[in-house]
Amino acid sequence: MPPTCRWPTVFTGLATLPLAWIGACAGPPPLDSVDLGDGARLDLGADGSLSLVVDGRAGFATAPGQPFATRQVDETVEANLGMWRFTRTDEAERGFDGPPRVLLQGAETWLVYGQGEDRALLKVDRVGAATRFRLQVPDGADSVVLPIRCDASGSFHGFGAQTAATDQRGQAFRVFLSEQGIGRDGSSWNFSGDAYTSYFPMPWYVDARGFGVLIETDHRVNVDLCAADPEVATVEVMSGDALTWRVMDGPSPMDVLAQLGEVVGRPQAPPVWAYGTWMCMQGGEERVREQVQSMEDAGIDATVLWVQDWSGRRENVGGGYGVQYRWLADEAELYPDIAAFFAELKGRGYRIVGYMNPFVDPALQHWDEMVAGGMLPLHPDTGEVYTFVGPRGNMTTADLNNADTRDYIKAHLSAAVTEVGLDGWMADFAEWLPIDAVLADASDAAAAHNRYPEAWQRLTREVMDELRPDGDWLMFARSGWTGVQSVAMIHWMGDQEADFLPTDGLPTVVPLMLNVSMSGQPFVTHDVAGFSGGPSTRELYWRWTELGAFSPFLRTHDGNERDENWRWDSDEETLAHFARMSRIHDALGPELMALGQAAAETGAPMVRHLMLAFPDDPETWGISDQYLLGDLLVAPIVDEGVVERDLYLPAGEWFYLWSGEAHSGPAWISVPAPLGSPPVFSLGRDRPELRAL
Repeated sequence: MPPTCRWPTVFTGLATLPLAWIGACAGPPPLDSVDLGDGARLDLGADGSLSLVVDGRAGFATAPGQPFATRQVDETVEANLGMWRFTRTDEAERGFDGPPRVLLQGAETWLVYGQGEDRALLKVDRVGAATRFRLQVPDGADSVVLPIRCDASGSFHGFGAQTAATDQRGQAFRVFLSEQGIGRDGSSWNFSGDAYTSYFPMPWYVDARGFGVLIETDHRVNVDLCAADPEVATVEVMSGDALTWRVMDGPSPMDVLAQLGEVVGRPQAPPVWAYGTWMCMQGGEERVREQVQSMEDAGIDATVLWVQDWSGRRENVGGGYGVQYRWLADEAELYPDIAAFFAELKGRGYRIVGYMNPFVDPALQHWDEMVAGGMLPLHPDTGEVYTFVGPRGNMTTADLNNADTRDYIKAHLSAAVTEVGLDGWMADFAEWLPIDAVLADASDAAAAHNRYPEAWQRLTREVMDELRPDGDWLMFARSGWTGVQSVAMIHWMGDQEADFLPTDGLPTVVPLMLNVSMSGQPFVTHDVAGFSGGPSTRELYWRWTELGAFSPFLRTHDGNERDENWRWDSDEETLAHFARMSRIHDALGPELMALGQAAAETGAPMVRHLMLAFPDDPETWGISDQYLLGDLLVAPIVDEGVVERDLYLPAGEWFYLWSGEAHSGPAWISVPAPLGSPPVFSLGRDRPELRAL
């Protein structure tokens, strides 16, 4: 039997207190507020709402009249091509009425919500520059719902790699790791995807008023950000476990990002040579030599050669140039003397970067060894290796929860460095782990699915940390979830379409960079000029090159339609344009390195949303197609046929890069933007040295 209801001032065992032991007695009268210490106060509404006040600043609050709830749901789940569809067929909600009763005050505050069996326990404590909440609910729930107050003066920036906007207010979507899809127009859930299918989702947002909210879970999260109800945002975590969230103090949005990094970690700074131009080179030794010579003759001073087909060529489904999914060199056809060839290229001053992903292909060398060693996930119904239709056909992804798997892959990656000569790699994919797979350590596959990018990138990071502890290596990836920041280096924005379409083409790149940057990954880049679809056009290539020149890392990609796409060497004018933009990028090198060092230390994004630098200017909050790169304001042209655009200049004196003309902000202005002159402004000084390049 539970003990007699008591309201202690000290209870060291409260962290594990069963909810049934909290008696039905009335207890002390409800309080209006609770002092959390460290300048923080929790105001308690009679309707059950909470409002957090830190150093006199009101910030995070739950919705009035909307206390916490749990749900029991019936869902059908479908999976195909790295994407999932969850269809809810039934739902029952269980609420916890307010006002809360304060069970304990002190270093930890405990609040009781509800009566009888409908009772939840909320623990609140201060951790560094944050307030942490943990809601313990009765057993049997399928999800827990957190209602957040939608203030007219607030915002919802972030949520990882999102393209619809930077302030996500008014949007409703799921936060769940998946293949992004091709086209993202919503026409097919298991091929095209939609506006919210994402390689790098994250249950996190920054409020422009100066605080951030991190939902600490590895499970799928459904958010409705004031879409169904303009007064309420709901966050539903698809797990019946206790719900934990953390509110970062700020007081500025930049402070919030620094505080996020203290919780989730920060990426390692790239080496100095990564700030130069990266050129995609593939097709075998003879073709690469020809391309390198053409590049040098044009005056393109690259530092990195990205040889993605070092492991062999394959034809993609539907045609197109693809690579073999293995961790071994193709010495039979494309690169018969690969170590000597890479040594030759390094002798010319280049670093060599390859391609890796965690897929395991039954048609290639690793399959038999990994099956025999129990290194692959198993199907829950058959006990056999869990396969699915992947980019090459029937295949699977490695079980990275298995120590033997990790050792096996690391041995191959190590050999690629020590024997082949790679200086790093694209760590591709990592979104395809089935959410019902049986894993070696019997962990929850639904949670392991979202953490798989971290496991994959951690493995590749460990190889380089062991072989090159001085940091003289490069790794870039596309997938992520909370925590990947601690092992990552650079993220690229995924496989955009080689077109101008707003669903999945060039216009999506800037919001992607901004949202990922505001989600704790300050090192971002993108494919010039896209990957899927195509063939790309001359105008697209020029505009994408301009964007790349004013990005932290300038990297080309041949794209899927390699032989039909417009490329850097497709004609003499394009060659000259690319060379000029690469010179501008190189000239920015010292500034980029300084931004990179600050990013590694503080989490300050290199590609910076205007709101981060001008948080007191609400006009900046909703801008998704401009950004700051140091003292440069970049407003790239991302639409076909456009040669003029409107842009916003915040407070200050801004100099138009291509003429030196001065403009005073804050103001909206219109500027010419012919090919070769993307709208770029310098804060506080003219930059004739860039104009002259």
